[in-house]
This record gives sequence, structure tokens and C-alpha cells, in this order.
Amino acid sequence: MKIKNKLHGTLVQKGIGHINMNYESRGRFGEFGGQYLPETLMNEIHDLEKAYEHYKNLPEFNEEFMKLLNEYAGRPSLLYYAKKMSSNLGGAKIYFKREDLNHTGSHKINNVLGQCLLAVKMGKTRVIAETGAGQHGVATATAAALFGLQCEIFMGQEDIERQSLNVYRMELLGAKVNAVTSGTKTLKDAVNETMREWCRRIDDTHYVLGSAVGPHPFPSIVADMQSVIGKESRKQILELEGKLPAAVIACVGGGSNAIGIFRGFTDDKGVRLIGAEAAGKGVDTLQHAATITKGEKGIFHGMKSYFCQDENGMIAPVYSISAGLDYPGIGPEHSFLHDSGRGEYVPVTDEEAVSAFEYLARTEGIICAIESAHAVAHTIKIAKEFSPEESLVVCLSGRGDKDVAAIARFRGRNVYE
Repeated sequence: MKIKNKLHGTLVQKGIGHINMNYESRGRFGEFGGQYLPETLMNEIHDLEKAYEHYKNLPEFNEEFMKLLNEYAGRPSLLYYAKKMSSNLGGAKIYFKREDLNHTGSHKINNVLGQCLLAVKMGKTRVIAETGAGQHGVATATAAALFGLQCEIFMGQEDIERQSLNVYRMELLGAKVNAVTSGTKTLKDAVNETMREWCRRIDDTHYVLGSAVGPHPFPSIVADMQSVIGKESRKQILELEGKLPAAVIACVGGGSNAIGIFRGFTDDKGVRLIGAEAAGKGVDTLQHAATITKGEKGIFHGMKSYFCQDENGMIAPVYSISAGLDYPGIGPEHSFLHDSGRGEYVPVTDEEAVSAFEYLARTEGIICAIESAHAVAHTIKIAKEFSPEESLVVCLSGRGDKDVAAIARFRGRNVYE
């Protein structure tokens, strides 16, 4: 069903260190968000909401969480000045927020450590998660091993074939990986199966949702826990440059790394917030995952947001070379940022992302995730629009070991020959 409602709401400061949107009602970013779930999950989602509201305000919980981020995940992550790239492109100074250097190789560990800690506090003994590129699955399996929790991961069969290395990493960490063979066999279907499994075992199981999507309170939980990226970036760029960046750029699928880094700059109206979506083979084709660029408002996976839909309002199949970005929707906070004019969302094709992947490797010696390469591609495109006195902060959401074979195939090579 397509929904066209008028947006309203303004940006406000809410809580210490957290920037959230003004809610119409609980769990809303303007008109987006909400809780659209089967009755079997409503009590559990309300329990989760109450538990999170309780623990997030406890100094002991926050101290324990920050200790995990610092001593286990390896935070703070580096804000790296890409001097050679900046000189080569001309224009702004380019800085990379190196989430690829975190334990497990991506930003996913930030949210997972927080949610698994919360699950333990709630008395849960088992965690489940969806994964696309496999980074969230690896992070969840890692935290489950650390906390002594049972762990099952749901992953589309198509993504399993694209990301076999991460599948083995999850299994090595003790997780059971379930292949999802329904639908398009990708991230959307993995979310569906994880939701079904949660309905089946809500008593002992917590769903560690990996992106800033889903029913309230998940978008807020994930954004709060990923906001460490933005807080660190803001402090670091001020120390390095003495002023805020002209723009902050991140790739966007569901949008967790992007909302995490955006949260550090949302109230700074002079800082552009730019999300790079997966345009796949082009937004003029049906093979893309550019939700803001081509999607419409609707309700899916427990939330109201923008989604890629067909002419009948059904969720459309999406495509991207990136297993982590081929999701047909986007987090409700991003939808609000877009409609309010605070955020900009741009499409980046497979070819542009792969070219950026190669460029960054050859210019700065960094092999980033193909997801992150979408943000790098747009940075390459706009760098010259800025002066050398200005800076751009780009979120490198993960490392690209997992993508090397797929990129080689994309370029017509078989790395195993």
C-alpha cells in the first residue's frame, strides 16, 4: 500500500549526547517509524522498549558499553587524512573515518556489543540476526561468543554465495548460519525469516537487528549505539582542522553507519549530510536499490518509511553489487532527514562504486568494503566543488577483504585460477 502523508517535525536536542528527531508520538521521526507488527511480537517489542529506556539511562550500563567499545572493539577509530587522494582530486581535504579498523572489520560491532549487552541484562540466552554482506552476522557471532550466547544467523542464499568467506567466519565463531531461499534470496528475505524466528522463540531470544530499520525502538537503539562514530568524528575533525567539515558522506542501505556518523553533525546546519545509495545498474533500470531516489512511502518490516515499490505498491526486487546495500527500504530517520531537507541522498552505480574501490586501493593503499566504496565514489565526484580550506569526512564503514573475489569477477577475472 502506498501512503502519501504530509511530513511535519523539527530537529531538537533530546538527551545527553544524543540527537533525535521530534516525535509525533513515541517512536516517530516526523511521520516515519512506528510499530507495525503481528500481535505475537507486540508484548516483546514493548518489553524491549522499556528495557532500553531503563538501561540507556544507567551510568553503569553506559560505562560497561563504552568499556567494550574501547577495550574490545578498538575505539576510537582513526580519522585519517587522505593526503594523496586530496591532492590528486583537487578541492577539499578528504578525511576517512576508519570503521574498517574496528574488531571484525566494520561499524557493525558498535551496535552488536550494545544490543548483546542489553540482551544479557534482559535475561536472554540466545540471539538471532539477519545479514547481507555478512559483516553484521560476523559481528553478532563475535559478540555472542564473547557473552556466551547461542547464535543463529539468517542470510539469503544469493548473499551466501557472494560472501562465502564471512559465512565461514560466522561458523568458526560458533554461529549457525541459515540459508534463506525464499523471494530474492537476499537481505530483505533474511529479515523476513529472522522476524519469523523471533516470533517462534521470543522467551529466550533477542533479535539483534543490524541496521537503523524496523519497528520502534530498533531504529533509535541502532542510531544511539552507532552515534559513537559521529561523536568521535566531530571531536577529531575539530582537533585536526579547527572547524567542522563542509560535508559528511556515508553509504546508505538501511542506513546504520550513515545515521551513526550523521548524528554527530545533525544540528550543525552548515554541514551537509550526504547518503550514497546503491544505484546498481542505473536508476533508469529496475536493477537498483536507490530507495530515496526512486522509492515511495509505505509500511514494511514494522516501520513506515520509503521503499522501492512496483506499480501496485508491492515491495519491488532490488539489486546491487553490494550485498549490504541491496535492501528495498531505508531507516525512518533517514526518510525524515530527506523530507525535511536536512539530508541529501544520491545514487551511485555498481561501476562507479567498483571504480572508487580500485581508486582508493591504488591511491591510499586501503581496500574498503564495496558498500563504503559508494560513499568514496560520490566523494570523488564532488571533491572539486569545495576549496582546499574545506574538508569532507567520509565514513569507511568496513574493510573489503570479503569483496575482492566479487570485484575480480565483476572485472572478468577469476582470482582462484
